[in-house]
Amino acid sequence: MSVYVYIIYSSIFDKYYIGQTHDVTERLRRHNSGLENATRPYKPWSLLLSIRKESRSEAMVLEKKLKNLSRARIQIFINKYGGPNAGADDAA
Repeated sequence: MSVYVYIIYSSIFDKYYIGQTHDVTERLRRHNSGLENATRPYKPWSLLLSIRKESRSEAMVLEKKLKNLSRARIQIFINKYGGPNAGADDAA
């Protein structure tokens, strides 16, 4: 089953959040409904990028890499992979 690594953004608080899920739409709904403790104070969120990985272990590797990037490098990553091919398997 595919797993998605996603980046969401709170424009009000200028904050990024990186996570992983099997269902990006449902996960974004949970973030915006305040059901996730880590993101509750910063809602609303918008989805900037989702990347499909074939396994949870692959998704965990990418998620860890993204969480270790500086803010500037996250923005570069979003610009590179957030275009028309967003959701592709080829990211990092």
